[in-house]
Amino acid sequence: MGRESYRNPVRQDARPLAMLHSPLIGVTTGSGENVPNQCELYMRAVKEAGGIAEFIYPGTAKKGMAEHYDAFLIPGGKDISPMLYNEKQRYEINPEQEKRTEFELYLLREATARRRPVLGICYGMQVMNVFFRGTLYQDIQNQMPRACDHRRGSHGIEINQNPHLACRSGEVNSSHHQAIKQPGKGIVPFAFSPDGIVEAIFLESYPFMIGVQWHPERMDNEISSSVFRAFVAACHAG
Repeated sequence: MGRESYRNPVRQDARPLAMLHSPLIGVTTGSGENVPNQCELYMRAVKEAGGIAEFIYPGTAKKGMAEHYDAFLIPGGKDISPMLYNEKQRYEINPEQEKRTEFELYLLREATARRRPVLGICYGMQVMNVFFRGTLYQDIQNQMPRACDHRRGSHGIEINQNPHLACRSGEVNSSHHQAIKQPGKGIVPFAFSPDGIVEAIFLESYPFMIGVQWHPERMDNEISSSVFRAFVAACHAG
């Protein structure tokens, strides 16, 4: 199936000839109209790292998608239903569209079967963890009352040893109220905020699958730009 079958619902222009070597990355979303907040920042971050991003969503053709795209990016979104990790809802949540999450879980199955690079951002990292049978804190403030306020602002981060990003300390933004509780099978946390909240994960024994809890597309610093550079480099390596 040719790439014309996956016409980008947001960017309708054809790929420039000079950029044919650039990896094509599918960015998941809810629909052609329901795109992530500040969606243009995802496109720009991927482009600046050397890739080309296209939005994909439920209703686009599924068969052959993992062959068509070189990698997948699961961006920010709303909350994940506790039913997906076998818990009852105990706190107030704002659930993401069920069809979007189901679509992303499908793509993770396809991507892992073909060992495609995957990057998850905020909600996207949590989807990854749930896919590998991990669990989440439904609401950080209620379940970890000593934690800092992760709903807004920024906080420090410590990146520990991992195969993909340099170890360092830094500052990241924060706009979430759910977080990883129990890591899924094969999921390795490698970055943490000062209160112990998991800020980044990778999948062991896999070429490239990482998730970050902050929004690197919204930050103009080395710690965040390195996330996208590593992601696009993994596409070339594959």
